[in-house]
Amino acid sequence: MANTKEIKSRMESIHDTQKITNAMYLIASTKVRKAKAELDKTRPYFNALQAEIKRIFRTDEAVKSRYFYPADNSHIPEGTYGCLVITADKGLAGAYNQNVIKEAQRLLAEHQDTKLFVVGEYGRQFFSQHHVPIERSFLYTAQNPTMHRAREISEHLLELFDEGELKKIFIIYTDFKNGMATEAVSTRLLPFHRRQFAADAHERAVASPFEFFPSIEAVLDGVMESYVSGFIYSALVDSFCSEQNARMTAMDAANQNAENMLGELSVEYNRVRQAAITQEITEVSSGAKAQKRKRMAKQAKEA
Repeated sequence: MANTKEIKSRMESIHDTQKITNAMYLIASTKVRKAKAELDKTRPYFNALQAEIKRIFRTDEAVKSRYFYPADNSHIPEGTYGCLVITADKGLAGAYNQNVIKEAQRLLAEHQDTKLFVVGEYGRQFFSQHHVPIERSFLYTAQNPTMHRAREISEHLLELFDEGELKKIFIIYTDFKNGMATEAVSTRLLPFHRRQFAADAHERAVASPFEFFPSIEAVLDGVMESYVSGFIYSALVDSFCSEQNARMTAMDAANQNAENMLGELSVEYNRVRQAAITQEITEVSSGAKAQKRKRMAKQAKEA
């Protein structure tokens, strides 16, 4: 059984760790609020882009674009896929990174001819350790999702898509959903299905003709490049918020475990301390009795 000094030292160590987990919890909550505010600022712009794409398809449903499946629903030929995997730079976030990695492994198992593009040091380290080739790793993006970094990623992926090196592009990220639940999802980024931008009956009713310069195809391709950048930016921010939310949950659980451990150690400390006090009292009492018997024996001998 540990003595009171050892128990007290362990309790102090847990208190020090608890200070760190509390600080990490507060930092994560601040980052979540800031990232959500930045995303909310840009959301109206990309909502407007989506509305413009719908307007183009109202004008010409059969418009040709390399970013969409053909209007006759014929499939894109099979070939090399591109997969953008968004992980974190750090751990201590529960199962956040592991869920993304599992989804990436599932996609790789289904289609082995896939080139990986990784955001986040955790993912880069994992795939490197498991000897899975990485086409490109985008550094410093997971902890600082900005529109500039999203455009950098989209330009690289679109270049490979336009050149025909990639037939399909998927993005694996963690959807923040409603702030209470998160889910690692795999979404096909390119090509799009036309029905994703289908206008409802009311929108079609108020449609009016537009002129597109230099052509409707060129306008659609230009809008789609910005839309892809926005989609990637949204995925980066969603993943960042999910990471911080997972870290908040993990740190809160760590705090609760620390409180439970401190409660158990406090009970053990009091029990050991009480046992030590009882033993001291017993030793003093026994010593006093022994001295009393000695004096009585000495008096009887002298008498």
